Amino acid sequence: MSEMNERGKIVVSQEGLRQMEEKLKYMTSVRRAEVAEHLNVARGFGDLSENAEYDEAKDEQAKLEADIQELEAALRNVVVIDGEISTDAVNVGTTVRVRYLDEGDEEEFSIVGARESDPMNGRISNESPVGAALLGHKAGETVTVEAPDGPYELKILEIRV
Repeated sequence: MSEMNERGKIVVSQEGLRQMEEKLKYMTSVRRAEVAEHLNVARGFGDLSENAEYDEAKDEQAKLEADIQELEAALRNVVVIDGEISTDAVNVGTTVRVRYLDEGDEEEFSIVGARESDPMNGRISNESPVGAALLGHKAGETVTVEAPDGPYELKILEIRV
């Protein structure tokens, strides 16, 4: 899984853990019942060998069960970020303000585990090219990001929680 770090653990915040648990609860209670009902309705359409609705419902059921198994496995490997988060260096749970040295633009990112990443809202994964490049570095340092379209440099201006 891409969201796992090298030790096979998935890094999430307490909020991320809560969201994962809520999603699992929804999938195992509400969605399972909805899919079972869809399957029952499709069975009523006649000959199962030529019943597209039944095939679709079976596929939906198989995908749901696979998603449930994946989420359960992820929850068994979760490491929750809690306690005091150091701002001495960039780490998961910190917010970083950086300057792109080639353009002079500034941007702020929160470094989160892959499962919680939301780049459009400034939440980048610790495993993304930018997140991985920033990890462990201190304010004032310049890091090189190895991006698919070529390397570029960022100067770390501020690290905070």
